[in-house]
Amino acid sequence: MIEEKKPKVFYGYIIVALAFFIQIATWGTNYTFGIFFEPVLAEFGWTRAATSGAFSLCMIMFGVFSIIIGRLNDRFGPRFVVTGCGLSLGLGYLLMSHISAIWELYLFYGVMVGLGLSGASAPLLSTISRWFVRRRGLMTGIVLAGVGTGGFIMPQVARWLISSYGWRSSYTMVGAVALVLIVTAAQFVRQDPARMGLSPYGAKEVDGKKNPDLSQPRALSLKETVQTRQFWTLFTMFFCGLFCLGIMAVHIAIYATGMGISTTSAANILATMVGASAVGRIVLGMAGDRLGNKSALVICFVLMTVATFWLQVAHETWMLYFFVIVFGFSFGGLIALLVPTIAELFGLASLGALFGATICGGQIGEAIGPLLAGMIFDTTGSYRIAFLICAVLSVTGLVLSLLLRRMHGGNPAGSV
Repeated sequence: MIEEKKPKVFYGYIIVALAFFIQIATWGTNYTFGIFFEPVLAEFGWTRAATSGAFSLCMIMFGVFSIIIGRLNDRFGPRFVVTGCGLSLGLGYLLMSHISAIWELYLFYGVMVGLGLSGASAPLLSTISRWFVRRRGLMTGIVLAGVGTGGFIMPQVARWLISSYGWRSSYTMVGAVALVLIVTAAQFVRQDPARMGLSPYGAKEVDGKKNPDLSQPRALSLKETVQTRQFWTLFTMFFCGLFCLGIMAVHIAIYATGMGISTTSAANILATMVGASAVGRIVLGMAGDRLGNKSALVICFVLMTVATFWLQVAHETWMLYFFVIVFGFSFGGLIALLVPTIAELFGLASLGALFGATICGGQIGEAIGPLLAGMIFDTTGSYRIAFLICAVLSVTGLVLSLLLRRMHGGNPAGSV
């Protein structure tokens, strides 16, 4: 039996802080694509669809690599895989400063950055679930608030860097900072509290039956999981949600400038959307702990549905700000609730691989969305049809969240 140490600060909180800053470095830089979008188009004259395709490939690679990285994390731990992914992401951005052909854009951004992003998701989020039984939703939300924090800060930083130094030098600086921050922080992340003589936060309450709702389900393998209706419900829900997110992340800033809004204000609109997501990750993550993950997911899709229908008539600056606040809050909560929901439905044993498999549905959506929106604009000169598709998929996600049910046959799913 392991003799548990009693440190002054529970190391799980240190991991939460490290993961928060890694999220800022990885996803914050990812949200700058919409800011680099216009100067890259201006220099090379590529179509919006072709340029958006690099972001779409990045999201596909993120989804595919998430499954592989998740399995590697289950076996080797987060320090190894996050370090490797941090190197790939940082080098991808550094090489972006030297592109001269579109295939280089697809290789450096689509493949290398896509691989790098996968190290910030499955390894870190599954690690947080191992360190916390109680407060799992809150801690996941805090970690993922780093995405919103980085997404709020980095577009502003990128806009200033581009105006001061040009987009190529800006990519060099972004890549160097991201590489150093991620690789350094990864060295202090530990996967299993037992190896440090610790128990997960709240584990004693579960063992002592003080809170039966926190009991863990029988852990399912990836093969068993993909045979359940619950898996495909989650898979499709996140396809719908991230399809909409991909379109907004890539096109909302350039859509705003097309309305006559200045580039500074357009960057602020994008930053506000991602900043609102940081609040949504924490607030709706807490809602998952208190109300149950299903109820919180329903709230997410109700808000997303309201926002995407509002966008159909949003033709003024203040209306766009209202849209991005509500939409950002909703998708932030959606992302924060994914790992706690998977852990409750399917258990912890293969959590990294299960997260990668589930989020793959979202990444397919996030890959298709920007590409389709770019093609629609290139054909029609408008984003109207693309935004209408987002509204329809938001409703679809809402219906699926209402249909989500607990596992049966010996696999209780907590509060789902």
